[in-house]
Amino acid sequence: MKLELPRGMRDLEPEDLYNINYIREKFVETVGLFNFKLIEPSPIEMLDTLEAKAGASISQEIYNFTDKGDRNVALRFDLTIGMTRFVAARRDFKMPSKVAAFAGVWRYDEPQANRYRYFHQWDIELYGPFNLEADAEVIEFVSVFLKKLGLDIMIEINDRQLIEEYIRQKLGLREELAILEMLRAIDKFPKKDAKTIEAEYRDKFESSKLQAILSLSKIRGNIDEIYSKTELHELENWDKLAALMDSLKTRQVNNVRINFGIVRGLDYYSGIVFEAFDPSLESDALVGGGRYDKLPGIFGRSDLGATGAAGGVERIIGALKKKGILYKTNKQIVYVATTSEVVRSKALEIASNLRNDGITIEHDILSRPLRKQLDDAATRGVTITIIITPEDIKNDEVIVREMDAGVQNKEKLNDLPKNLKRKLSQKV
Repeated sequence: MKLELPRGMRDLEPEDLYNINYIREKFVETVGLFNFKLIEPSPIEMLDTLEAKAGASISQEIYNFTDKGDRNVALRFDLTIGMTRFVAARRDFKMPSKVAAFAGVWRYDEPQANRYRYFHQWDIELYGPFNLEADAEVIEFVSVFLKKLGLDIMIEINDRQLIEEYIRQKLGLREELAILEMLRAIDKFPKKDAKTIEAEYRDKFESSKLQAILSLSKIRGNIDEIYSKTELHELENWDKLAALMDSLKTRQVNNVRINFGIVRGLDYYSGIVFEAFDPSLESDALVGGGRYDKLPGIFGRSDLGATGAAGGVERIIGALKKKGILYKTNKQIVYVATTSEVVRSKALEIASNLRNDGITIEHDILSRPLRKQLDDAATRGVTITIIITPEDIKNDEVIVREMDAGVQNKEKLNDLPKNLKRKLSQKV
């Protein structure tokens, strides 16, 4: 039998889990600052529920199957759907409702380097209000969270309604299909050059109109910088975008700019959209989000506005590694060693007492000679080794060896926890 995993899957090793848990800790810390409530939506949804967001074609991109009750179900491919379903069903919830989640998701994508079919996401969603202050709250969360991780990011913002209004009012295209095609052209622009896109849409739009929308999608900057570069300030939705930027300025979120080339999820988002990047890295967006008022309506709650953001945890870990700022553990480990089987029972007692005092303890369980124990301690990166001998224990003493300096001295058992904590704190 070959012990193989399904394609696109992997085992998470200690370093992987440590990094994921570090991101989780910073996320939970930020969730607390903004008073979001942590939940975890079910890992299995009815297939119909997932198709409500992404359409029937989503079955090609997810793990779906028929269960033993002959029901069509699927593994979650994101957290937003389950969170929206959960809140939509809870009419007892006070609005606005702010929920957050951190969990694994499954996608039947083509595996690539450092990209697997099971990975982790963090997600925040704010339900209830239809106003821009809800969008500003989510964007501020993203800024604070990524700064806590040590990333120097830029959040690029656009308003889908403003771009659609421009297409209708300035370009004269009023049919919904034509507007969606224009948005698709914008969405393709970062991946294809202008000539390729113009050739692709030659039979659908006048060249001047296509060039106008592509030129618009190149514009980036703050609200004052772009005011004179476009005709957008003449449109009704301009004031909404300007008010959002003012709110973010008031919130001291200064790492933001407008980018008319961001449209995201063409059939999903309905207003403000944004993505967060680290400008120093050549990588895709670390975070994406925006307003999606249509989804609660699909679940029977058209009275709920919805806005949120999500990020791939492994992608963020990759960015931290590239910048050399991924948090490293500085856990201080104490090793309890013995010179004789006679004192092994006493060594176990001391080890347990120190653990109860909050000190991380490792010890030998193979009854090896002292030299082998010291070698074991060295390979584990131990900070301090306690050596217990029959002679010393009679005097309620142990030998304390500082591994980095190679110095050792005898200390009383009663003083051991206090002295170990002092020594360990000096080595952080």
